[in-house]
Amino acid sequence: MSDTMTGEALDILGELGIRPTSEGACWGEWIASPGEDVLSSHSPNDGGEIGKVRLASAAAYEEVLRRAGEAFEKWRTWPAPRRGEVIRCLGNELRKLKKPLGALVSLEMGKIRSEGEGEVQEMIDMADFAVGLSRQLYGLTMQSERPGHRMYEQWHPLGVVGVITAFNFPVAVWAWNAMIAAVCGDTTIFKPSHRTPLTGIAVQNVCNRVMDEHDCRGVFNLLIGSRANVGDPLVNDRRVPLISATGSCRMGRAIGAGVAKRLGRTILELGGNNAIIVTPDADLDMALRGILFGAVGTAGQRCTTTRRIFLHESIAAGFIDRLKKAYSSIRIGDPLEDGMLMGPLVDEDAVTECVNALEVIRRQGGEILYGGNRLPGNGCFVEPTLVMAHTGMAITKDETFAPILYIFEYSDLEDAIRAQNDVDQGLSSSIFTKSFHAAETFLSARGSDCGIANVNIGTSGAEIGGAFGGEKDTGGGREAGSDAWKGYMRRQTCTLNWSTEMPLAQGVEFDVS
Repeated sequence: MSDTMTGEALDILGELGIRPTSEGACWGEWIASPGEDVLSSHSPNDGGEIGKVRLASAAAYEEVLRRAGEAFEKWRTWPAPRRGEVIRCLGNELRKLKKPLGALVSLEMGKIRSEGEGEVQEMIDMADFAVGLSRQLYGLTMQSERPGHRMYEQWHPLGVVGVITAFNFPVAVWAWNAMIAAVCGDTTIFKPSHRTPLTGIAVQNVCNRVMDEHDCRGVFNLLIGSRANVGDPLVNDRRVPLISATGSCRMGRAIGAGVAKRLGRTILELGGNNAIIVTPDADLDMALRGILFGAVGTAGQRCTTTRRIFLHESIAAGFIDRLKKAYSSIRIGDPLEDGMLMGPLVDEDAVTECVNALEVIRRQGGEILYGGNRLPGNGCFVEPTLVMAHTGMAITKDETFAPILYIFEYSDLEDAIRAQNDVDQGLSSSIFTKSFHAAETFLSARGSDCGIANVNIGTSGAEIGGAFGGEKDTGGGREAGSDAWKGYMRRQTCTLNWSTEMPLAQGVEFDVS
């Protein structure tokens, strides 16, 4: 990481205990010559360069993988509660660094300060969850059909896990995977987005300090590199039994196919085209708040962002007026300033995607009710946009990573549910209603087809206690809570014969006279 950084970035990194150098090393034992290629990180707030990062070469990839494999040989022998104690200490270190690490997320990615700090809080919560989990990696005891036999299952670590993350949650998604994998006995290789490399480096520095204190360096590892030197090798490497990847559906298809060729495992958390249904009897104040955060939070760049709403025809006109008024009051600007509700898109490519989508919306007959413009200045700021849509608009079935909200009217609840489900993605969904019948219909087998289904809360802001992920083109993977830990371990069924006989299952006879 280069020392040619902005003062703001240097101040934040200083608070994190990181001292960049021109030789490409940060704190601790980093590879001396990682590679020659350099990646620049820019702030979406004003377009200015924050700093430079040296990319890993093919040789650096091999070195990191070797270290991760060696660390796994030792780490897997530690009792899980002992591993949990290390993660507890990592969580405590993150508690101390919540504000500066949250500020770095805001500076590099563009989230408002409270969202940046909220993402770090999610890391802390995951650490706490993982500590408890370290004493709950339970297997089952089964009844054998043979006398004098006992059956049970146990779980063992997988090995080196690859964690590929997207820019929109540059640290939290890493924690969903790495914290759980660690208490399961795995080591991880973290490949962050090229749009947010500094946050990845900051996390690695924090991990290095804590791991060194417990003599377990190599449990957490970082690789920032090109697709040729890092991305493709990681996907195709048989030494990495599991790849957990978060990103676009297009990226997920490529990774899924690559890992499948070697019969490896994947946890895929991909795109979402999330919808909220609002019934006539809903608490409209609650619905308005849920839709606003879901559609505008993180400038529309969450996989759980609300992209479509279905309003009952009896309430649509009045509710749309309230939406337009609320949108006009949203403060947009420097994400590190107090009082801002929306920061910039992550970079110029994201702005271009948004602008292009708005042109398509107009061509396909969508009526822009509010917004629809890029804001002046050097930053990547756009207006949040409300669009009155119709079912013939093909773009409404795509995921545009921008604060564009499509509004539909409906008259029949089951028609609205079918329309909500009529997209390729299946991540998050919500209904606002006071009707028990409507809520249960939405949650039934004929209701929402998404991995997440909410009643009277929005599509965004999931808690870590539940398994996170979705169906269809969202990939089917599950991360974070519930029993998602099983994805990072291998199941072993054990049968013990404590009798003096050798009966076969299913009554098979195979006697040799």
